[in-house]
Amino acid sequence: MGRKKKLKYALVGAGSRARMFIDPLATTFRNEGELVGLADPNTGRLSYYNRRLVGKLEYHEVPTYSSDDFDAMIEETEPDVVIVTTVDAFHHEYVVRAMELGCDAITEKPMTTDVEKCNLIIETAKRTGRDLRVAFNYRWAPGATTVRQVISEGAIGEVLHVDLEYWLNTSHGADYFRRWHRQKENSGGLIIHKSTHHFDLVNWWIDAVPETVYGMGRLAFYGEENAAARGESLTYERYAEQDTSADPFAIDLSKDEVLKGLYLENEKYDGYFRDQNVFGQGITIEDTMSLLVRYRTGPVLNYSLNAYLPREGFQVAFNGSRGRLEYEELHEGSARQSKLVLYPMFGSPRELTVPEGVGGHGGGDMLLQRQIFAQDAEPDLWRRDAGHEQGAASVLVGMAANRSFETGEVVTVSDLCPNLGPSSRLSDLT
Repeated sequence: MGRKKKLKYALVGAGSRARMFIDPLATTFRNEGELVGLADPNTGRLSYYNRRLVGKLEYHEVPTYSSDDFDAMIEETEPDVVIVTTVDAFHHEYVVRAMELGCDAITEKPMTTDVEKCNLIIETAKRTGRDLRVAFNYRWAPGATTVRQVISEGAIGEVLHVDLEYWLNTSHGADYFRRWHRQKENSGGLIIHKSTHHFDLVNWWIDAVPETVYGMGRLAFYGEENAAARGESLTYERYAEQDTSADPFAIDLSKDEVLKGLYLENEKYDGYFRDQNVFGQGITIEDTMSLLVRYRTGPVLNYSLNAYLPREGFQVAFNGSRGRLEYEELHEGSARQSKLVLYPMFGSPRELTVPEGVGGHGGGDMLLQRQIFAQDAEPDLWRRDAGHEQGAASVLVGMAANRSFETGEVVTVSDLCPNLGPSSRLSDLT
């Protein structure tokens, strides 16, 4: 069998998450794919990546374009695939246009941020016949895959109920309130930007499509009003050039090579500050959220996310007709500790082995990168690739939650997105 052709990739959105795709293309998979174009509204970030490509990764310089010249980049570089790592609210714009121009697309999670954009992506994929892959790297982590395997083998019988509690600490969690994510118009809120990982995992773990959502959420810890209520005074809107030695929430961009090179040194091009005060003005997202999600197959998910805790990680429990499965991950920096325990309905509990992952997201990043870029990637027995319909099934939970936050009502997912289709099983979706 002959070798497949070397695919050409263009990327739009040169922020920090772009490294997830640029670095493996320029190193491990440089003989299987080629990066042919980069687009971003900030010319300084484009220059940063070209310096990194040539100087650190020993790759060639890549043609760069303003995001406004996206069509020109596609016409001149003729990519097979467009990778979208922009601010979340603009994912749909480049995914849709890439498809219309004859390209397949890969987008970072979340697929998009609101109902209208979600429906537009689904309609465009159907109309053009192009493929969209949503990069749910969490599915590829060995721990998450082991949970999927145990459930699919019937160890706890039919899943009837799921509890998932996710903890973001005052390092990782706080960081969302320093940057563009703090405004719901950009990110859809953490219930979309962050929770899309968690909803996708549950959808995939139990092979089910969400049906109804009821939720409550508020900004309870961060923001100007909450700081004032605790007797804290705000004296600055960002941390740069301030005496923040006594502020545990402060960040110094100059002390991190990547943050300095990507953001601090390029503020002059677009006025974006990566170090906004977490107790500043203009925060419109929630930091405290609880949901009930009912699935078309019957189970109910009880979910919570809090973004200001002294620990990081999550606990998930599956209650089934033949037993219970509990999985916990504790995150300390890049290190992860996992524990998986099976409780049979009638029998002694036993701890199950979880393979140790290597690299980001518990090892998920490297496995996903291989699946995307390697020409000899092995067939995926656990069907971890996600297309536009599975991407929609995840973000629609967050979109329904946002609607429920506003109205106080139970929201039916199919009312938001009739194009998702009638299937009860996630595996029936692309």
